[in-house]
Amino acid sequence: MKSFLAAIAFLTRLPVGRFAAFDAADVAHSAGWFPLVGILLGVICSLAALLKGYLPLGVVAVLLVLLDALVTGALHFDGLADTADGFGGGKSREDILRIMRDHAIGSYGGVALVVLVALKVTAYDALLKQNNWIPALILTPTLGRWSILLLTATLPYARPSASVADGMGKRPLFWGTAVIGVTLVAAMSSRAWIATAAVVAVTASFGFYCHRRIAGITGDTLGANLQLCESAALLTFLWAGYPR
Repeated sequence: MKSFLAAIAFLTRLPVGRFAAFDAADVAHSAGWFPLVGILLGVICSLAALLKGYLPLGVVAVLLVLLDALVTGALHFDGLADTADGFGGGKSREDILRIMRDHAIGSYGGVALVVLVALKVTAYDALLKQNNWIPALILTPTLGRWSILLLTATLPYARPSASVADGMGKRPLFWGTAVIGVTLVAAMSSRAWIATAAVVAVTASFGFYCHRRIAGITGDTLGANLQLCESAALLTFLWAGYPR
């Protein structure tokens, strides 16, 4: 239970810290629970989406993105902005890592956030018009947090300083993938399997790019990849369920 609470405390702003104290080692050992935290976030978003019976779908879509930012502390939004600034403005590996560490948001980061929010709002609006929208809302954050494990198990940490990612390794990927497998079976949706394939493809491509540019990953690139994977999952659910 402590391990699961550590995962919740690391990935969200839910007040679970009052029940136990966590350190970096606890967070690293809790990584296998990351997809389960994604399920929890998906359930929260699905309950919020029930407002679609009382509010316009566009308003509900905006509220879903806002809820995501509030519950997670906008952690991965910040990672996307920093990564976009670093890769967009940095020439060398050292430049990229230095820019990523700067808390100020530049033009690349600002554009990335605007595009992300616009894409997610539009995607949620369209998804909520479909009949089978619950699997999409639950699996999207679940697959996004699974993508963290895919990268931490296959790429080194790019900075010389210590990181929580160093202690994760391949074992959490095994347990996280088991959670994903059970969730996919429970979803009983072919779209879910296609979305999973899309997330693997995006993660592999982005991981290759990170390895080429900075020889590994950082916390910012993990957050950026999560946002890219969530966007890919949403678009896949839309594409696979779009009437033809």
